[in-house]
Amino acid sequence: MISPVLEATGGLTLSQLSKLTGLEGTTIQNWIKRGWVSATKGKKYSEKQILRILLINMLRKAMKLEDIANLMRYINGDVEDTADDIIEDILLYNILCRIIFTAEDEGAFDTESIKTLVSRELADYTKEITDADKLKKAMYVMVMGYRSGCLRTEMEKGLEVILEEM
Repeated sequence: MISPVLEATGGLTLSQLSKLTGLEGTTIQNWIKRGWVSATKGKKYSEKQILRILLINMLRKAMKLEDIANLMRYINGDVEDTADDIIEDILLYNILCRIIFTAEDEGAFDTESIKTLVSRELADYTKEITDADKLKKAMYVMVMGYRSGCLRTEMEKGLEVILEEM
């Protein structure tokens, strides 16, 4: 969805990326300094960088940033070196979103259902994935992390209602 925009513009500026993600520019720059996102070439963010930022942002409600960074390293090694990647970030993002949407549609967030969904989705990409077993483990953690973040948000809303009544 974002690819045509990036092709037309040559990437997104920091302010555009901040608006897209809801993140402060300093947060994005900090993630780059820490090596969680590759450095920009010029002043525009590429699709790979944007997707990595979106992935981190999806998980940060439930996971520590260091744990997310370790998970991303487990999947794709050094952020600057694509030779050690199990899967391209765009494919990782697309598959993760498909699994999440399917799980939500089916109301299937128990352990076995998620593992089955992950296996089913990854089965279509055997040529694009260099270590399916490793990726299955990581995708399971990512889906459960995302879902945990959603549950945390719902819990916080419920708590807010209670606190307003006090």
